[in-house]
Amino acid sequence: MTESQGVPPQQHSHPAPVHPEWPPPPPYRPAGSPDPAPVRRRGRGPAGLLAAVAVVAAAVGGGTAYAFQELAGTDTVATASSGTPVVPSGRKGDVAAIAAAVSPSVVEVDATLGNGSSTGSGVVITSGGEIVTNNHVVSGATSIKVRTSDGRSHTAEIVGTDSSKDLALLKAEDASGWKPAALGDSGSVKVGDTVVAIGSPEGLTGTVTSGIVSALDREVTVPTDDGQGQGRDDDGQWPFQFGGREFNGDTGSSTTTYKAIQTDASLNPGNSGGALIDAGGRVIGINSAMYSSSQAASSSDAGSIGLGFAIPIDTVKADLAALRSGTQN
Repeated sequence: MTESQGVPPQQHSHPAPVHPEWPPPPPYRPAGSPDPAPVRRRGRGPAGLLAAVAVVAAAVGGGTAYAFQELAGTDTVATASSGTPVVPSGRKGDVAAIAAAVSPSVVEVDATLGNGSSTGSGVVITSGGEIVTNNHVVSGATSIKVRTSDGRSHTAEIVGTDSSKDLALLKAEDASGWKPAALGDSGSVKVGDTVVAIGSPEGLTGTVTSGIVSALDREVTVPTDDGQGQGRDDDGQWPFQFGGREFNGDTGSSTTTYKAIQTDASLNPGNSGGALIDAGGRVIGINSAMYSSSQAASSSDAGSIGLGFAIPIDTVKADLAALRSGTQN
């Protein structure tokens, strides 16, 4: 198109100055010039973007993301949406990849009791050494040690307990730079999903087993009475009830019931408090109860028979605020 067709030649507009020392633009726009393009403001950089993303994630909530700020405001629980794998996408479901990614986030928990000792496991949820475990692992403890996957030992203290959910929160002393596990979404778990369990059965730190989700919403009943100590039978198993029957010993008169994830991944004494992990490397449960024949007369009857139960991680996430507040119940 030419000037002779009535269209004036293109003229360039000048954006508003961004530095006050520059001279201002003319107070008028030459006749026939196009409207100035809107000024593009420079972004606030990565920090601003991250803040915006955090606000959006908090607004969406639920199965999209989970984050919990520490009281000091400097440490957060690792987040993972139900669709974001922790292991490389090409190795989803690969037990070796899952173990390599999550093992540094699982610790052995050794509790000294007034009448003996207890060994269990725990899941690191912040880089500063916050650890989730079962209440029955540390109930009645006079001192606690945690051992990381690389063999380091730290003294730990109980921050809060919730016997009604069989959960406890520990804090390791002098801990920094630890690798927190990514907490997934147990609400998206389906029967038949591949799972991996990591814990310290019989004190064998970092033991990895695998299986599937056998069932969901199993009502499991466990003891809550601290006076029972660890309440274990002669095989060292933690007693529980299911379907009106008692397993691994007497649960006593003070009990609580929760809906658990059932798995056939091999669990043994010491797995309590450890991680049940999905195919993408996200923690979906805290292992809490397992059945084993208490009258194992021979080696063929001993060990796990594929009946294990885990507290859903959504229950853990919902309870974290109370545990962090120092609640002891």
